[in-house]
Amino acid sequence: MNKLNMDDVQKYVEEHIAEFHEKRLKSLDKLKLHNVLKRKNPYLFKAKNTETSEQIVRGIVDAHISSNEETIFGDWLENLAIFVNKKVYGGRKSGIPNIDLEFDKDGIRYIVSIKSGANWGNSSQLKKLIDDFKKAKKTLRTSNSQLQIEAVNGCCYGIDNQPDKGEYFKYCGQAFWTFISGKESLYLEIIEPLGKQARKQNDNFRQSYSQMINLFTKQFSIEFCKKNGEIDWENLLKFNSGAGSK
Repeated sequence: MNKLNMDDVQKYVEEHIAEFHEKRLKSLDKLKLHNVLKRKNPYLFKAKNTETSEQIVRGIVDAHISSNEETIFGDWLENLAIFVNKKVYGGRKSGIPNIDLEFDKDGIRYIVSIKSGANWGNSSQLKKLIDDFKKAKKTLRTSNSQLQIEAVNGCCYGIDNQPDKGEYFKYCGQAFWTFISGKESLYLEIIEPLGKQARKQNDNFRQSYSQMINLFTKQFSIEFCKKNGEIDWENLLKFNSGAGSK
């Protein structure tokens, strides 16, 4: 075990945080109004008494951005966790399907599946997680039958006060970052470098976001509003749910 040098962590974050922002922008640039309209519930907008094109456009775009950013940043945090663990325990990105990190500590091989938050999965997803762990253990033991293996579901934020799940351990938030680094305060210390360059990156994102809202609002008004400006709910429903719609 090596002591974690926070200068290395800060440097990594500063050098790689732009990747997250670049992916945010690319995702926004690829967004198409028709695609997101197909995935959203038009009845909900009507039930909420939505009356303007901009309200609908902002609602669908903001929902897409929120979901997409969680995924993009989750992947980014996973890479940060692997970097940190490599510095301390010599860990590595696993080559086993659906296992994100492998490392050895105190004679035990840890196999880790990294998720963003603590409440990430339903019952079928948790069952698959357990199956993935079982397959990974079987794979590792084909070359070393005596290998001691522990499976861990690591979550970058949140709390779980009952980490022992029987088939695996679940470490969340502070417990996870301490587990992979040996440093109890790491979960607090990584927040500071994340904020550097954030204002500049967010200014760029807001500019693209505003342009998209304007374009989508114009397009929506042309295609799904009546001549008097009222939303044409029948036309919108036919587009979203009609049997002949593509």
